[in-house]
Amino acid sequence: MSKTVAFHTLGCKLNFAETSAIARGFEKAGYAKKEFSETADVYVLNTCSVTENADKECRQIIRNIRKIAPESVVAVIGCYAQLKPNDIGAIEGVDLVLGAKEKFNLLQYVNSVSKSDKAEVHSCEIGETNEFISSYSAGDRTRSFLKVQDGCDYTCSYCTIPLARGKSRSDSIENVVKQAKEIAAQGIKEIVLTGVNIGDFGFNELLQQNGRKQETFLDLIKELDKVEGIERFRISSIEPNLLKDEIIAFVATSKRFVPHFHVPLQSGSNKILAGMRRRYQKDLYIDRVTSIKKHMPHACIGVDVIVGFPGETEEDFLKTYNFLNELDISYLHVFTYSERPNTDALEIKPVVPVHIRKERNKMLRILSEKKQRAFYAQHINTMRTVLFEAENKNGFINGFTDNYIKVSVPFSEELINKLQKSSLQKINESGICVGEIVGKRDLETVGV
Repeated sequence: MSKTVAFHTLGCKLNFAETSAIARGFEKAGYAKKEFSETADVYVLNTCSVTENADKECRQIIRNIRKIAPESVVAVIGCYAQLKPNDIGAIEGVDLVLGAKEKFNLLQYVNSVSKSDKAEVHSCEIGETNEFISSYSAGDRTRSFLKVQDGCDYTCSYCTIPLARGKSRSDSIENVVKQAKEIAAQGIKEIVLTGVNIGDFGFNELLQQNGRKQETFLDLIKELDKVEGIERFRISSIEPNLLKDEIIAFVATSKRFVPHFHVPLQSGSNKILAGMRRRYQKDLYIDRVTSIKKHMPHACIGVDVIVGFPGETEEDFLKTYNFLNELDISYLHVFTYSERPNTDALEIKPVVPVHIRKERNKMLRILSEKKQRAFYAQHINTMRTVLFEAENKNGFINGFTDNYIKVSVPFSEELINKLQKSSLQKINESGICVGEIVGKRDLETVGV
């Protein structure tokens, strides 16, 4: 009887891509993959450490595994495992902790580890992590997260990611295109390009000459646009200072890249942006949004924003709120600042009380709902092509337009993983667009 393994992923799309790649290695080695809620011989937890809550969630999950399957091997990998390997190793029930460099060798470690009172910890200095390991997710029939870049050379004062993932490094365009073709062969229609700082794509020690990049993000998307079988490429997140006009112009005319951008802002106060050590100020951000909307008036623009950063006064927060309220953006991802060890933001005063951080978060989440509803409303009584997913939700099936509007229509198996031209009728009580199929034809047939 084959051994069983279960995976659970916390955090970003990049983590999901890496978990999926590691899981495929286990399956090739003869392991049967189980749901994380089921009993398995091995449990693998791929961690995040962007916020304090991610750390707490990791600990809670480990406790739950111990209750369900006390004799199973528990392995912890990912960012939290790199940052706090000995702390995790000390948690009762953990058998194996692997840092950033070792996590892709998880299978070999698992095959030699046994249940014991003391965890094996294998980690290294983050400066030693300079290899790029290709990864993509393949569990979802509709879309795949494809890792094209890892690490970050930026030094934002609140962020632990460079400490957890190391310096910026990338895959080669040749290999990314190869993987995109593998994904297409599996019938997946959409690829989301992911990384820590994907606009910095091109740093690869094997490809560099005299320390300079030989490939760029623009070069990458131009080559991916030629890949047959993938109907949509989506850019997960790109820094405003790296979102060049040439990239925006190319997406506007490309065959496969969709009019959807996620551009981190973090604050609408130049004072706070400087304290965060972001590489731009408000004027550049306005310029990027204006450029996107000039080329693609129907484009969806998502924004990351942090509330409660040290030194953020009520005036600073209102500058952020008003800036976002007036900006032509579509939705927000709102993060409440949390103190992270070994970050320079810990030295900034005064500290914003936690209850005020939470109030500011709530205000921006309400603003996000208003922004999204207004963006959806602009597209009522228009036609968009929707890529439908697989789940039957109370007789309805959901999907997303190219510009990231969530659409719901009556369920039909024929719609699963299909691109269908749909009329957007109204916004329902859940904030989803109700659609009507115009013709059950694939995108090529419609000619959109």
